[in-house]
Amino acid sequence: MMTRHTATALSDTELDSFVRLRRQIHAAPELGGDTPNTAELVAAKLQQWGYQVHRGIGGHGLVGVLQKGQGTRRIGLRADMDALPMQEKNTFAHASQIAGRMHACGHDGHTAILLAAAYRLASSPFDGTLNLIFQPDEEGLCGAKAMLDDGLFQRFPCDAIFALHNMPGAPVGTAVVQAGPTMASSERVSLHITGKGGHGAMPELAVDPLPVVASLINAIQTIKSRNLGPEEYAVVSIGTLQAGSVYNIIPDEASMLISVRTDTPQTQHKINQRLAQMISGHEQAFGVRIELTISQLAPALINHDAESEFVRRSLTPLFEPGQLHSRGPKVMGTEDFAWMLTEVPGCYFMLGNGEGEFHGCSVHNPHYDFNDQLIRLGADCWVKLVEDFLQPGNG
Repeated sequence: MMTRHTATALSDTELDSFVRLRRQIHAAPELGGDTPNTAELVAAKLQQWGYQVHRGIGGHGLVGVLQKGQGTRRIGLRADMDALPMQEKNTFAHASQIAGRMHACGHDGHTAILLAAAYRLASSPFDGTLNLIFQPDEEGLCGAKAMLDDGLFQRFPCDAIFALHNMPGAPVGTAVVQAGPTMASSERVSLHITGKGGHGAMPELAVDPLPVVASLINAIQTIKSRNLGPEEYAVVSIGTLQAGSVYNIIPDEASMLISVRTDTPQTQHKINQRLAQMISGHEQAFGVRIELTISQLAPALINHDAESEFVRRSLTPLFEPGQLHSRGPKVMGTEDFAWMLTEVPGCYFMLGNGEGEFHGCSVHNPHYDFNDQLIRLGADCWVKLVEDFLQPGNG
């Protein structure tokens, strides 16, 4: 279904220029925090349109600042810039030119959308300060935290902050703006089991860590089914297991890496507590030592109620009736924008990326491509939010 665009929407000629820009970024993907070329491309565009550009924030992160009028309100908009370490299998003209790298999540499109909005907002009336945040290393869940640790919101204060993501499989012209828990936290859990190695023919003289691993695998699988209620969302996945090197030697050690994802801090705490109990019980039962290390990569993304309601109210005129939804499918993926929401109130929302071979293809898939039709709508959304948040008389 078509969307209702504002009178100041991008012209077809302007849209074509941002489509070319998006495809330029897609063809030259950069990974993790190492995004110097993408950052420089963004910086050059922002400077051309009159923004003050601040580079090198948390690595290759940058912020474009535009202040108008005498208003004291400040809004932040964030886009991610990094790609994924995977081989693209598309054969269209703008496919990745670098082996083993691909924009398979649409960050090229998110960057193009925010640049298209920046172009329009440079000549748009508003009263206050606009902070455009371009972040590297979202895929590694490190970029947002690096920018925060480098003083992002101390240097560029925001009263509210917003971000968006494309949603494959949902038609262009649909959106999900959901208050409360929206994306999952991500923890990397490491278990290192120390027993006593020995000859495979004399297990009675050893303390074998492998039966401990087998028991732990079974026990860990019960956390979701036996320790959490039906309203508590969680995913616990064992990703790696390392032990031994020779068939007839009982190893000294074994190790496991586990991914834990939850949608609230309370559920996260409950799982961590249960893991610690299991570790203690297995140490006593098997006579081994187990080192438990829990690393939080990103907290659960929890949208703030007032800011979510503001987004819904502001964007309603851009969508046909019934196409802006207050709740979407449960997603247990992780988004490091969650770190920013722990410091500044805000909202992270989804825009339908379309259906079909490329646009309906899941992110992180070698056949995925961002839908260029979304650039115009995405820019409309950003412009509308900024003009409503920073309208004269608001502060």
